[in-house]
Amino acid sequence: MSVLSDVLDAAAPVAWYADAMMLYGQFVGSWEGEALTYPPDGPAVRLSAEVHFDWVLEGRAVQDVWIVPARPDRRWPPCARNLYGTTLRVYDPDADAWNVTWINPPNGAYTRLVGRREGERIVQHGEDRDGLNRWIFQEITPDSFRWTGELSTDGGQTWRLAAEFALRRVGR
Repeated sequence: MSVLSDVLDAAAPVAWYADAMMLYGQFVGSWEGEALTYPPDGPAVRLSAEVHFDWVLEGRAVQDVWIVPARPDRRWPPCARNLYGTTLRVYDPDADAWNVTWINPPNGAYTRLVGRREGERIVQHGEDRDGLNRWIFQEITPDSFRWTGELSTDGGQTWRLAAEFALRRVGR
C-alpha cells in the first residue's frame, strides 16, 4: 500500500516535452510573500502568503498549493480572503497550451483556464461563477515573481484587478 504522495509526486518533468514543461516548472519549489486583494466595494486587504509548486503525475503536470494567510498567520475563524487551494496545470502538446484547474475549498471556488506564454508573461484565461478571469505571472526571475488576477463581469470589455501576489523563493 502506498501513500498518495508516493504515487502523485514526480522527480522531474516528463522527458519528451521537458522544455515546454518548464513554463510552469520554473516555479517548482516554495515561495512566500504577500497577497493584496481588491474587493469591488472596499479597501485593499493585505495578507501573508505562501505557495508551493511541484512535479506530479509522472512529471506530466505541475501542481501547486496557494495558502493565504500563510500557515503561521492562520487563525480561527478564517478571514474572508481565506485561500487553501490547489492548481493542477497539465500541458497539452497538441495545442501547445496548458489546461489549468484551480480549486479552493474554503470558498467553493472552481476555475478552469488555458495558459500560454505571452512575451515575458504567462497569461491564463478562463471563466467561473464571478465572470471572466485573466491570471498573469509576470516580472518572473529565478527568485521572484508577481501574480495578478483580473476579473471582468462584462464579457471582457473592462477588467478589474481582484488580487495580486508578490512572492520570493524560499526553497527548491
